[in-house]
Amino acid sequence: MTAHGPATVELLPAVRLRLVETALPALSGPHRSAMDEVWEESVRANPALFDGPAAALVGVERDGADGLVLTWARATYRYRALRHVPGSPTLSSLFVAVVQPADDGRLTVGRMSPSTAVPGRWQLPGGTVEPPAGPHGLDLAALRAHAARELAEETGSDTPPEALTWWLTTRGERGSVGVLFLAPPRPAPELYDRYAELAAAETARGDDPEFDRIELVGSPADLSTLPGPHVDYLHPVLRHYADN
Repeated sequence: MTAHGPATVELLPAVRLRLVETALPALSGPHRSAMDEVWEESVRANPALFDGPAAALVGVERDGADGLVLTWARATYRYRALRHVPGSPTLSSLFVAVVQPADDGRLTVGRMSPSTAVPGRWQLPGGTVEPPAGPHGLDLAALRAHAARELAEETGSDTPPEALTWWLTTRGERGSVGVLFLAPPRPAPELYDRYAELAAAETARGDDPEFDRIELVGSPADLSTLPGPHVDYLHPVLRHYADN
């Protein structure tokens, strides 16, 4: 697999994607206690955190020359704390993100609000994949629907799932894998207006928007103009988009 940008980020070329559910790795008593302690410390530092359902990534494998298999398990957000527990089973995040271009070619990025798990971080619209209810598994259609929902909830752009195209898969810091979808271009003023309407409506309800600001960026160099950190995949994704 070819590395792009920072050494910790890979772009995983594939034309087929398969998701396979498995059981969570067993935790020893000490590992579980340590995980709970780290999680509780995190909640004390940020009471807005919640231990909701999440799909944990267990493994990534090639499926022939042009396929990719993501093995996942049903977990909750507290399992992310295992990354801070030495010797514990390796679980990474599985997330979706949307590449939303403006009609001038720039891409939409948002800054996470203070009430989120990563305040101040710039990233594409998206979020951690949630496992489906009941016995249903995950597939590309489920990821696409989740990506469309995240785009609407974070930016106000209500693009239907069928209009999103699977574009790229990334593997970044701590092995986290992102499935990225490309949305149809929208006029730049419309993107800003839709976000402003969403933020105003959420603020009026007493809620914090997940993004406290959005911007349009056209190249990796534009990231230096954004105040604060950005997610690890953003630089190589911007470069890949500009090159293609």
